[in-house]
Parts: sequence; C-alpha cells; structure tokens
Amino acid sequence: MPMTLPSPSLSVVIPVFNEEDNLPALLGELTAVLRSLQCPFEILCVDDASTDGSWAVLRQLRARHPELRILRHRVNSGESAAQASGFARARGEILITMDADLQNDPHDIPAMLAALQPGVAAVAGVRRQRLDDATRRISSRIANGFRNWVTGDRIADAGCTFRALRRAAVRELPVFNGLHRFIPTLLRRQGYQVEEILVNHRPRTRGQSKYGVGNRVWRGLRDCFGIRWYSARAVRGDRLLPEEEAPPAG
Repeated sequence: MPMTLPSPSLSVVIPVFNEEDNLPALLGELTAVLRSLQCPFEILCVDDASTDGSWAVLRQLRARHPELRILRHRVNSGESAAQASGFARARGEILITMDADLQNDPHDIPAMLAALQPGVAAVAGVRRQRLDDATRRISSRIANGFRNWVTGDRIADAGCTFRALRRAAVRELPVFNGLHRFIPTLLRRQGYQVEEILVNHRPRTRGQSKYGVGNRVWRGLRDCFGIRWYSARAVRGDRLLPEEEAPPAG
C-alpha cells in the first residue's frame, strides 16, 4: 500500500525540461534538506513536455521519494506555465520555486523560510556570484537595469527564480509567458511586501541551458512595458477582510 503522508505545509515547485541527468541528485539533496526542517512537505516536479528521459526518471524517483508528485504538460509551454501549473496543484501554504538544473542550492531554503516573516508575502533570491558565462551575466545585468527603469521597481536579480512565496499571495497572479521573471514586482504592485536575500549559485555540471540571449533579453525587455501598464492598473491582492472583521452592511 502507498505511504499516507500528512497534509503538507510546504510545497516545492520545480519546472523540468530535459533535465534527466540532474533529477536524481536534485531530489536526493532537496529531500534531505526538507526532512531536516521537520515539517510536512511535498515536491511538485512539472515536466514541461521533455523530449529526453526526464519523465521516466521522475516516475522511478517517485518510488524512492514518497513526497514527490509529478505533473506533465501536454505540450512544451515554458517555465512560467510550469510554475503556474505547480501553484494550481500545490497544497502547502508556503511555496518554494527553484530550477531543476542544480544551480540553486537547497541548503538556502531554511534561510528563505526564516526571512518569510509575518507580513512578508515573498522572499526573492539574489545570487551572490553568478557562475554562468560572461554573455549570460552581461545580458542579465542589462535586462535587470532596463527592467527596473521601465517598471519603477527595484529587484536586484529578476532572473533568479529561487523564491519563497505565500500561496495566498500568488492566487491572483496573471499567467503569461514570462511571468516567472516578474513575480516579485507583480506582488509589490498588488500591495504585498517582498524581501530579497542572498543565495548561492552553483555552476551547471550536466545538461544544457534552455535560455540564451535571444529568448531571455529581448522578450524580457518587451515584457517590461506590459508590466508597467499592469502596475498602473493593479488591484490589491489582500483587499478582503476576514468575514468576522468586515463592517456591518449599511
């Protein structure tokens, strides 16, 4: 019979696209860190229609890691769509988003959770030292500067998707291709408090990066103008009082 686990309070959402070589090490390291927290958790790996053996590897890993849940897209839809699919299925009140390429360090999770104090809706990671090639570092620096100028927000590292989020805060996020780069800004525009902390960044040792200058910088720069429009029209996300605190009608 399958193991019955308690309802999770923490959900880790991981988009997966062609990362078959990284998944066993990722799940082994991540589950060890999460179990040390001594709180019920789940891991949702969202396979974005991988063309390698990622799906088969995930099915095998599920037998070894009972906390693992696996979802699969019909068609390749991108990182933002994979995060949104994970958010929709997650059961924990706190969500961790991270990549599947082993460049995010699971040992940073306890510090991220500690920074998620009452009143804070999200904690965004800022990579201490980018261990990518010069082209990726320069393109990210340009994109971050332009993005902050257009949107009027200050996010040190919008390209880092290693974050801790309250599930209640993400329920009204608009889902679009590129969402994952703008989640901290969108939450701030909805009235939520977002903090940033330094996190480790590790070199990719297996597999290929899925994002280059052409599909990261230019599309991201264009998206900034859409976020600027949204920022002017955003509605507070925490606008509703609990029923017992609502003023009487009339």
